Amino acid sequence: MSEWLNDLVSKFGKTPGTVWVAVGVIVALGVILLAVGRSAKKWNAKMVAFGALSIALSFVLSCIRLYRMPTGGSVTPGSMLPLMLFSVSFGVGPGLLAGLAYGLLQYLQGGWWLNVWQFLLDYLLAFAALGLAGIAHNKSDKWLFLSIPIAALGRAVCAILAGLMWVADTPVEELVIGSTQFNSPLLYSIVYNGAYLIPDTLICLLLAFLIARPLVKIMKSK
Repeated sequence: MSEWLNDLVSKFGKTPGTVWVAVGVIVALGVILLAVGRSAKKWNAKMVAFGALSIALSFVLSCIRLYRMPTGGSVTPGSMLPLMLFSVSFGVGPGLLAGLAYGLLQYLQGGWWLNVWQFLLDYLLAFAALGLAGIAHNKSDKWLFLSIPIAALGRAVCAILAGLMWVADTPVEELVIGSTQFNSPLLYSIVYNGAYLIPDTLICLLLAFLIARPLVKIMKSK
């Protein structure tokens, strides 16, 4: 029994990281489908209109790049915020669907392709994660400002895993950002994606403080 267990653990240890990422992607997609399926909300004309408007606004803001990273990713004037506020107004399920549609639009705009798992992580799951802001739906204003970094963190995790797939086989001497060299592909991906997602999230928080309450009130109004 002990030898069998040791053999099983050894086989798990030899499983390539990309396989675990693929499994994680499948599980995440399953969770999204479950959340959407359990959503009791109906897509009426108002939700469709605000969803389309939020996607369009996020897309336009994403085209205004305050700073652009060399191999993808940029700091924008709060491009994540319209989708987050839509999610806050209508809930996680509708927010996930709006994020999926927006992610596909981002890829069609000129996205990067490595394999299907990177595509799902970098575009569909990363932007669907903005729907996590819907945890603040029908909750106090404190939840609104808490939900923004949570949703951004969800996007960051997906972006970091996708980035790891890009640089997994890159020689260590090429893992350089500015004048800093990294010995770990994971650390490189964390720093690279954090370099644009942290400022972008802070901009979203600042804008949310200024305009979020009236906008959410308008979207929730009957």
